[in-house]
Amino acid sequence: MRITGARGPAPSDGCVVPDGSCDREFGESCGIFAAYGIDNAAHQTYLGLFSLQHRGQESAGIVVSDGEQIRSHKGLGLLNDVVPRSSLDTLPGHLAIGHVRYSTTGGSKRISNVQPLVLEYSKGLFCVAHNGNLINAKELRKACEWRGSIFQTSTDSEIVVHLLARPDNFDLEFPLGNCLSRLRGAFSFVFMTRDSIVAARDTHGFRPLAMGKLGDGTVFASETCAFDLIGATYERDVEPGEVIEVGPKGVTSRRIPSPPEVPTTHCVFEHLYFARPDSLVFGDNVHEVRKRLGARLARDFPVDADVVVAVPDSGRSSAIGYSQESGIPMDRGFVRNFYVGRTFIMPSEDPRGTSVEIKLNVVKHVVEGKRIVIVDDSIIRGTTSRRRIGMLREAGAKEIHVRISAPPCRHPCYYGIDFPTHDELIAAKWSVERIRAFLKVESLAYQTVEGMKSAVSRPNDYCAACFTGEYPEPITGTIEKDGLENKGLSQNQE
Repeated sequence: MRITGARGPAPSDGCVVPDGSCDREFGESCGIFAAYGIDNAAHQTYLGLFSLQHRGQESAGIVVSDGEQIRSHKGLGLLNDVVPRSSLDTLPGHLAIGHVRYSTTGGSKRISNVQPLVLEYSKGLFCVAHNGNLINAKELRKACEWRGSIFQTSTDSEIVVHLLARPDNFDLEFPLGNCLSRLRGAFSFVFMTRDSIVAARDTHGFRPLAMGKLGDGTVFASETCAFDLIGATYERDVEPGEVIEVGPKGVTSRRIPSPPEVPTTHCVFEHLYFARPDSLVFGDNVHEVRKRLGARLARDFPVDADVVVAVPDSGRSSAIGYSQESGIPMDRGFVRNFYVGRTFIMPSEDPRGTSVEIKLNVVKHVVEGKRIVIVDDSIIRGTTSRRRIGMLREAGAKEIHVRISAPPCRHPCYYGIDFPTHDELIAAKWSVERIRAFLKVESLAYQTVEGMKSAVSRPNDYCAACFTGEYPEPITGTIEKDGLENKGLSQNQE
């Protein structure tokens, strides 16, 4: 990837610049947690979800069982607002699952879509918490409705229970595995029945799901940072295509029936952006991967500059790597307001007019009169990046050189990242030089796909479809976030 040249005017040849009032970057699906064999399961699940709040801020919920009765507490908003710690004593039990949500399928304001879902079928209550996105959700739902199923939500997560309730599953030795084998796309699930917890990942292993121990109990979480807070010990990842059940009879592991030689395709954006730097994801520490990404940028795309500045927070580790490799000192050019959520995770466009300015402020003393290397994780629409750069210019930056730790995002993702159309991707329409001119910077360089994969320990086990357009599974038809909505029903009507 070449570095684009000197600063120049923004494009003015009729190309439509993305609307700055609609600059939602992207979002990931959710964070999930589960606990079994722990006396205060609700309290531990609450702490685990608190560590995963960065993965979803639309809604939160905890469902608990004492082996006989299932109780739940969930709603719209942040975990601490939805589930006050004082309410945890009303949720007794030794097994629980929890969820923090960013919606990729189903309306974000519908109470019925808040997870964990608690659904009833002929064999009892079945609770579901899901991280991912099912690309065949619409066709599966239509088939279930044709057989008489009545859906209570507009999420793809509910489909599993309707598949499970079909008569042709009742006599099978492994009915849940049979249901999961019909799903296409990305999923990490935790399920709960009256007396057991089940954890499962899709056969490609798109989304992370880790397994740990807490005393004699077992815990599962989207990221290992959730284990650290509760004092649990990480044991291993749930393997792609694995279904682990923890119940009165102990721990059992089975495989989802699938074609042979399904390739492993982890989502590389977990390392680039979504996961916390203190987490172990897909076998690698996120902070170390991001440092290696920054170091590779410094080797491949050097520049004479006075200071390296990170875009908080996911750009910080890569900026450390860039600074260490280049020898250019790193300083704090931006100060983040920690009481404002991550910009990508706001589901509504209305509050975003000044979200960048509210979220970040420039330290003028650090940037004034300086040649700056600004390190960020990605550019999706470009308007958020342009606002940040404008703030640096206003603070007196002499030169601005942008280095992006990810390659250009040119293709939609259908596996749980919320930028599903080409129209939302600036790199799908513009060359790197045109993007540089739009940002009004002296130079711009993106990571190469090869450089990105060199930062992880198993480079062949990752999905890079949003950069290359090479999808692990064929995509047919259109996949829309509200594709399962009843268009005549208000999201607030329940």
